[in-house]
Amino acid sequence: MEKERLIQALGLSFSVSTLALAAGLAGRGAFQLTVAGASLLCTVPALAGVVVGQWIRDKLNAETFRRLFFLGLLLLGADLVARSVF
Repeated sequence: MEKERLIQALGLSFSVSTLALAAGLAGRGAFQLTVAGASLLCTVPALAGVVVGQWIRDKLNAETFRRLFFLGLLLLGADLVARSVF
């Protein structure tokens, strides 16, 4: 999959899962608007990260991007394993 399509697919996946999580919380009465405001405020640094990521992604060729992407997944998986063991 080319890098732009991969990023679009991941963005769509994260958006759908976020909406599903919000619906699940609301269905159980655990969704509080007072906390939602703080969460909305936290999207500012996330959006800044998206802009920086776009800039970096534009500078990388497809093979380097792919290697860094899989390295990131490997590190994320290693962190999950380490947290479950220790």
